Amino acid sequence: MILTVTMNPSVDISYPLPKLLIDNVNRVVDVRKTAGGKGLNVTRGIHLAGYPVLATGIIGGSTGQYITKQLDSDNIRYDFYTTQYESRNCIAILHEGNQTEILEAGPELTAKEEEGFWHNYQTLIKQCKVITISGSLPRGFDIGYYAKMVEFATKCQIPVLLDTSGNALLTCLKSTNKPFLIKPNKEELSQLINQKIPANDINCLKHAINNSICKDVPIVVVSLGKDGCFVKYHDDFYQVSIPSIAVVNPVGSGDVTLGGLAISILQNEDVETMMKRAMTMGMLNAMEATTGFINMKNYEEYFQQVIVEKIN
Repeated sequence: MILTVTMNPSVDISYPLPKLLIDNVNRVVDVRKTAGGKGLNVTRGIHLAGYPVLATGIIGGSTGQYITKQLDSDNIRYDFYTTQYESRNCIAILHEGNQTEILEAGPELTAKEEEGFWHNYQTLIKQCKVITISGSLPRGFDIGYYAKMVEFATKCQIPVLLDTSGNALLTCLKSTNKPFLIKPNKEELSQLINQKIPANDINCLKHAINNSICKDVPIVVVSLGKDGCFVKYHDDFYQVSIPSIAVVNPVGSGDVTLGGLAISILQNEDVETMMKRAMTMGMLNAMEATTGFINMKNYEEYFQQVIVEKIN
């Protein structure tokens, strides 16, 4: 089973608009609300693909109750640590081909929540073979909390796929026990190595991934948006290309991609199958209006169009 961790869940609200009017009234008809946060998008993608998954994290208040009701209606298993503090809302405004996001920071938690979730995590980890950790840490948590989670999983011989950014990611990468996989985009990778990376320059991407901060991570997947991704898989490099698609709602596509990577690691699939699965699931999400949703009826058609090329 795959354990998905969402430390700062949210109710994701999508507002599609033909045009965003600044300093004016914008009326929205087709409002969509889903149990969200990056990790719950991962969870939903794995569930819809037909693989066993358990969601955990920290939730609270009426927003937290809305999240669990949504997961119940989707028949998704979960075991959250519950707190008295209200979980957050995150808004995505889809307008004129753009995506403008308004993200609440979420509640500031205390040492009580740090300790409470830690005990929950130690229990749940015994049930799983792969772990994904996605998104930001709650305010108030120690910046090394993800590194602590990765260290414990490593001792249990469970691979961790980490999708976060900033100091939380940097702290993990500087620790003795590295994540099994990280999935930065090009901008996040540039921040990690403190160096600008020219657009889709393969040699620069290879050099960046080989930087000392990343080199001991077995798998590094650099997201390139519509251009696919660039991958370090142990000692080899791969360029992954995807077909053009009709994008409806790109929110959550990177998360569902991570879900595909987790499934492949659970299944011990080869790197080509892994990347084709992950990219296909991400594309299927972008083609749907609902965040974190995929229509598996279209899976095989787009799976065959993903190209994985080994780079010498």
